[in-house]
Amino acid sequence: MAGERTVPLLPCGAIDEVQDFAVALGFTTTYRQRRPNPYLAVRREDLDLHWFEQPGHRPEDSYGSCLVVVDDPAELFEAFAAGLRARHGRLPLTGFPRITRPRPRRNADGLTGFSLVDPGGNWIRVVRGGAAGPEPSSRLARSLADAVVAADSRGDVDQAARLLAGALRRAPDADPVERVEALAFLAELSVRRGDPGAARTALAELDAVPGAEEAAAARRQAAELAAQLGPTA
Repeated sequence: MAGERTVPLLPCGAIDEVQDFAVALGFTTTYRQRRPNPYLAVRREDLDLHWFEQPGHRPEDSYGSCLVVVDDPAELFEAFAAGLRARHGRLPLTGFPRITRPRPRRNADGLTGFSLVDPGGNWIRVVRGGAAGPEPSSRLARSLADAVVAADSRGDVDQAARLLAGALRRAPDADPVERVEALAFLAELSVRRGDPGAARTALAELDAVPGAEEAAAARRQAAELAAQLGPTA
């Protein structure tokens, strides 16, 4: 038999809130009911997600999660990010909902992925299908990969920031591209930890790194973070 499909059922506190969130990301509602049990079904192209209301649900305590395998995580991220920016006025990196940026995942064979956390605290993990990606070769690149796993897969932002800050201190002469990418992620981690001062420090260090044209994407991410932080008081 072929053509089977699996649809995740995720808990939430209110389907109204989740529906607004999903529509902002480009999903359409395919089913909704209030009785006997509040239930919501949405679809975006071939991606189906369903939610059910759970009395007393707290997003901080949710263990809900699902895996979405796609050909191009970056393309889906940009679509989701555009919807989130339009709804929130910025890319939400903290709270519920929030999103991480596409990065190679060392715990997923080096394949690029990102995580979208919905208003119910469920982790929708998007990863690229296909052959395994390359292993990071330098010490700083390996530390960056480990920090991505800690923060974006396990949700331990504090550990990721400590790991990456230490690695950067130990590698002042690292490849400029790797240093820019690591500093951009450290700045993002600092924002996610609620430490704008540390974020600005990382961004200033990044701005001081010459060249590194291949790190243009990381520089764009850093510029967006700087705009969100705004000028110092």
